[in-house]
Amino acid sequence: MKYIQDILKKIIDGFLAGMLISIGGAVFLACYTEQKYVGALLFCVALLCICIKGYSLYTGKIGYLPSKHDKESISVLLLGLLGNLAGTVAFGYLIAYVFPQLKETALTLCNGKLDQGLFMGFLRAVMCGILVYLAVDIYRADKSVLGIVFCIPAFILSGYEHSIADMFYFATSGIVSLKAFGYLWMIILGNSVGALIIPLLLLVRDLPAKKSPREDPSAQ
Repeated sequence: MKYIQDILKKIIDGFLAGMLISIGGAVFLACYTEQKYVGALLFCVALLCICIKGYSLYTGKIGYLPSKHDKESISVLLLGLLGNLAGTVAFGYLIAYVFPQLKETALTLCNGKLDQGLFMGFLRAVMCGILVYLAVDIYRADKSVLGIVFCIPAFILSGYEHSIADMFYFATSGIVSLKAFGYLWMIILGNSVGALIIPLLLLVRDLPAKKSPREDPSAQ
């Protein structure tokens, strides 16, 4: 019973994060045509709430895999991703039903994403992964929201790709296809690679230097 409750908790934490990303995404869609800068800034409400409440967002957690890759951490990551998917799909369909005009905007946005191709989407996702990792890490290290307030609008206005937000946009648009499915997996991969770049480079930087016999008295 405890095992099932543990799984359910991880999925629900992911679902709540997906729900909040959907709320941020809906604001961005509402501002997309005429007030994109406002929409990009207000999207920050999603990650702010996720960080403050401690919900499980895949793109905010994958960067910590090099330093914490035990079975429990991987379980949180994967079940959280499942919850992210469920939350964004549920709220994507809800938003499309309540605000039909946002469905049309999402359709235009998602068709543009598919037209850019997988490799271009992957590269844009890598850049997004770097910024999301920085936003979350600055908050975790310093309890400062500055990383979120600057990094999130930066990736949105740059046209970088965020996998969980894209799940919401595709659900809202109503696009269901193998091409869209493959595209989303490519964006997840790109976000993962991007989020891991800084942590892995820091691990390499901080590796203890091997002393030469002249520098190490114990070796003589």
